[in-house]
Amino acid sequence: MAYQGIWVGLGIILLCSLFIIYTFSTTVYQMDTDTLRISSGFFFQECIEIKSIRKVSRSGNIIQSPALSLDRIELIYNRFDSILLSPRDKAGFVAELLKRNPSIEVQL
Repeated sequence: MAYQGIWVGLGIILLCSLFIIYTFSTTVYQMDTDTLRISSGFFFQECIEIKSIRKVSRSGNIIQSPALSLDRIELIYNRFDSILLSPRDKAGFVAELLKRNPSIEVQL
């Protein structure tokens, strides 16, 4: 009888673990010629025009975002929009952005 609660707890832990693994395995940053596509799981999809990106800077902000680590960069785009990302190769990611939009201000 006491073991019934353990199975429910283990089921909840398993579901949460599967959700975290799914989110980590589906977080992707893809660059096309003129857009940056960001997806993380089934709940976050965003396309940003690379020409609209104004600034890239280092960020330690822990706000919820499609960033898988706390070593993040912040993209500021349009007039007041921003997003936090954590690409593995930050220097390569920023260099690729600069190829497509040389007017981006970089503060890393």
